[in-house]
Amino acid sequence: MKFRKSSMTLAVSAALLLGAQAADALSITRLTPPSQWFATHGASHGPMISRFVHGQRFDIQATVVPDAGQTIAEVRFLIDGKAVARIVPASAGRKSMVAADVLTTATPPVPNAVAASLRAQPSGPEGVHTLTAVATQSDGKTTTADGEFEVVKLKAMGPNKAKNIIIMLGDGMGASHRTAARIVLNGYAQGKANQKLNMDTFPNTAMIMTASLNSIITDSAPGMQNYVTGNKAQNNQEGVWPDDTKAAFDNPRVEYLSEYLARTQNKKLGIVTTADVFDATPAANAVHTANRGAGTGIVDQYLDDAGKTNLTVLMGGGRKWFLPNPSAMTSNAGAAFNGSARTTGTDYVLPTDIVTGWGAAPGALDPARNLIGDFTAAGWTYVPDRTALAAAGTPSKLLGLFSLSNMNIALDKVAGQRGTSTVVNDYGFPDQPMLDEMAQKALDVLDANSPDGFVLMVEAASIDKQAHQMDSSRWILEAIEFDRAVGVAKQYASTHPDTLVIVTADHECSGAVIIGASTKTDTDLQTAIAAGGTTALGTPALRDGTVGTYDSAKFPKYTIAADGYPTTTDVDYRLLVGYGANGDRYEDYRTRPQPTNDSQQPGNGVLPLSGYPRNNVADGGLGGTRPIQQADGFFVTGQVPGDQAVHTGGDIPLSAYGRGASLLGGTIDNTDVFFSLMQATLGVK
Repeated sequence: MKFRKSSMTLAVSAALLLGAQAADALSITRLTPPSQWFATHGASHGPMISRFVHGQRFDIQATVVPDAGQTIAEVRFLIDGKAVARIVPASAGRKSMVAADVLTTATPPVPNAVAASLRAQPSGPEGVHTLTAVATQSDGKTTTADGEFEVVKLKAMGPNKAKNIIIMLGDGMGASHRTAARIVLNGYAQGKANQKLNMDTFPNTAMIMTASLNSIITDSAPGMQNYVTGNKAQNNQEGVWPDDTKAAFDNPRVEYLSEYLARTQNKKLGIVTTADVFDATPAANAVHTANRGAGTGIVDQYLDDAGKTNLTVLMGGGRKWFLPNPSAMTSNAGAAFNGSARTTGTDYVLPTDIVTGWGAAPGALDPARNLIGDFTAAGWTYVPDRTALAAAGTPSKLLGLFSLSNMNIALDKVAGQRGTSTVVNDYGFPDQPMLDEMAQKALDVLDANSPDGFVLMVEAASIDKQAHQMDSSRWILEAIEFDRAVGVAKQYASTHPDTLVIVTADHECSGAVIIGASTKTDTDLQTAIAAGGTTALGTPALRDGTVGTYDSAKFPKYTIAADGYPTTTDVDYRLLVGYGANGDRYEDYRTRPQPTNDSQQPGNGVLPLSGYPRNNVADGGLGGTRPIQQADGFFVTGQVPGDQAVHTGGDIPLSAYGRGASLLGGTIDNTDVFFSLMQATLGVK
């Protein structure tokens, strides 16, 4: 088995992330890639945690703690018993020592602990391989640790390859979110849906297990990246494994689908989201960081490493990270507001071993950077709003930033277009595109500029964000907006049969369930709410007189306008949703007149927006600025602390259409999807 040597470093670590050792205990406390064999000290070889396709690159790392008063003289790595690296302090060239900030879980910190890293190691032949680390300290004493990883054997290649991959990601979207969108958009007649959603028409279905590396409940960072690396990440991390240093951008890396296919097949990458583009889901397709919140460095990496991912389209919110902030050297507190959120504290400078091993841009602490200007100087066309997007044609590269942070929600964008709401105006961005418009433009640009194919990820971010708020009307319209974008992707695949489209989620959010329907007309419901006054708070009176279950639920009916969205969500006998992972809230079964204030999105430079509810409790949840004792509806005590619903650990559906769709089925892990996507691009048989 032959492995090429790559960039290495010996980084000083002052503590252990997991299980700090006693002072006199030479030991290897972490071996990366993660393996069950190492975690159980050789007691278990399964399940196989770290898996790769042939040639996929990844970092190897060992954290070593010496005996008291000793230092580490060298660390050697072996694969299947054959040496691939010998790392010593103060060696020349790419093996230079790198001092590291350290994350301490020990008090006092363990002196002279080190993290030895072998960067950008290519995976070898198919099969299971043993990884061994041998550490020697200054007195000659040694310690050894073993782990394992697998290079997955794919099926024999057939003649039909998927040229293009489209990943439609409904963030937080479980089965009930899909069902609710179907009921509201299409309605039911005598028990049958009048029409399916676009995503319902996909012929192949799988159920996805969503756990992250360190929890049964994932957040969006590993929830997305597990699909596109084939490996588990820890919560809040993307494109990396955990390590024992504080620095957010020096963790051991694993190669993304986009990077692998750019390097081996020259495919292009497109990223479209309704969130801030620095957010977890979009970044977990192209950015390597242990901190999903490090916005300045994340967006810089999009451009600076675009040659590694072939990033060609980037659209969503997040303009605040692209605007220069010259007054913010460590913080933007007190700076004259220009919308910028760039700070040195969310930026990075990479160690030389990552730069050399991965060919990555070194980075810089540059809050004054004009990133929009740098994108345009690099040949990108920039569009700031819906009007400019429609007029952009098919440039070679497209950057669209339609708000300072997260884009506004579909319900509020549609109401703004209809002239029935001022929400988008209040937030300062009245001309935002819809997700299907963004998806269509992304496909136009990628189709025109990707002779060898592309990977496109399209995210409906606020299914999740509004499920966190338990704002049923808003997440339902987010799911409808998403399904319209799914229709765009399906139409493209129907005319480009070498395209594979998958529709899935990173996790479920809120434990949303369809419990029935209101037994009241909307007029009667408003009367009941008004009659409750302050006396009904905490009582089930409104609930008991409103919630219809079983036969009483019947079939809610919504009228759909020409723009494809309900004329109103406050219909008579409306659909009712409950939550199994709810925070505290007030409930009155009507559409909230305003969205809960988005603290990430500065509205006209003022936070919070005047008159907008801060959360589901502090301002009465539904009525905006009224005090809590005059809140609408009745108080619902959450099953989790606070006023936000949380992600859940339930399996979520995946639907597949097009070339290679038959590779996806059954109950599978989210990391399994990566290998199906890779199989499709290599050839389906």
